[in-house]
Amino acid sequence: MAVNFLANEVSDLCIGKPAVRSLPLSAATGDLAAALRRVSRSGAAACVAVTGPARAVVGRVGLADVLCFLCTDPEALARPAAVFAKPVSALLPKDGAGEVRRVDPRSSILEALDAVLSGAQVLAVPLRAGGRKKQLVGAADDGDFCWLTQEDLVRYFLNYICLVYNVAARSVSSLGLVRADFLSVRPGEASLSAVPLIRRAVATETAVAVVAEDGHLVGEISPALLAACDETAAAAIATLSAADLMAYIDHYVSPPEHILRAVKAGLKDKGLDALLALVEDETLSSFSSLSASSSSDEEAGRAQLRRPSSGSYGRRAADEPVVCSPASSLVAVLVQALAHRVSYVWVLDEDNDCRLAGIVRFADVLRVFRDQLL
Repeated sequence: MAVNFLANEVSDLCIGKPAVRSLPLSAATGDLAAALRRVSRSGAAACVAVTGPARAVVGRVGLADVLCFLCTDPEALARPAAVFAKPVSALLPKDGAGEVRRVDPRSSILEALDAVLSGAQVLAVPLRAGGRKKQLVGAADDGDFCWLTQEDLVRYFLNYICLVYNVAARSVSSLGLVRADFLSVRPGEASLSAVPLIRRAVATETAVAVVAEDGHLVGEISPALLAACDETAAAAIATLSAADLMAYIDHYVSPPEHILRAVKAGLKDKGLDALLALVEDETLSSFSSLSASSSSDEEAGRAQLRRPSSGSYGRRAADEPVVCSPASSLVAVLVQALAHRVSYVWVLDEDNDCRLAGIVRFADVLRVFRDQLL
């Protein structure tokens, strides 16, 4: 039965999935930001596919990628409009992290699982229009496609929990699923120092833990929550501490006044006048492409980059980090993670005053399931 279960086709997991919005490698980063806003307003996952020749999928990018790109280079922060004129290809990781891999819809679940476990962050499955619904096809390189994620595979396994019951009922610690090599910063550290960690969090489908000196979990900086902000969140990353950045993200639509004052003061002190102009201008405006000539980039950026008002796509109220204990059963941890739409859960050690002990990741869980079934 387990063999048949793993032999089912990938198409079984893609029924009803929407087509992914895509942009070519040559598209301007400003076009990407505009596309992300439209995707966010629609309620879909705020990621856009990047396609190369023959519409081959070469990457997946979201707002966290845009923010990290802006905040990596001081010159980029000083001239944000010039950054938005650069091609989307500049945002793709050079180390192969966050790999997107195409799979045939007739591939088996086992083949999809092995693709994820061998390094693919997400799988692209071809689609084509057929009647009122999107129908899966075996060869449609020039057509639409959908994402197949770690979350989709975990949900599939939970639907067949009887096949993995002897590991699903065990504690995450007994299964060796509590990783101590999580990403973390101190609350008082500059958010800019966390940018490389945010990049890694994007690639590993996790988040950056904000941990106090005594080892207690204060909160997290999550790429998923950053996706609910807009490009002006770069100003908060450039000026705030990790703790204040969490407060900014939590109340993005209407940040506390002291946080806004700190952001504006920090931008002024650093001479980031162009970014300061964007933060001060709260007029809602469509974000259009900034791929015009470099001579007009600065003025175009000031005119077209606007902070969205609370009447646009406001972010949902941020949840507390999802946590469990080392003694929590695997099935309980997975249900908890899926309910909060995250692919990781922080582990707090109840025997050590609930200090942060590690993280459970979907990628590691899928490996345990595969080993159990085979």
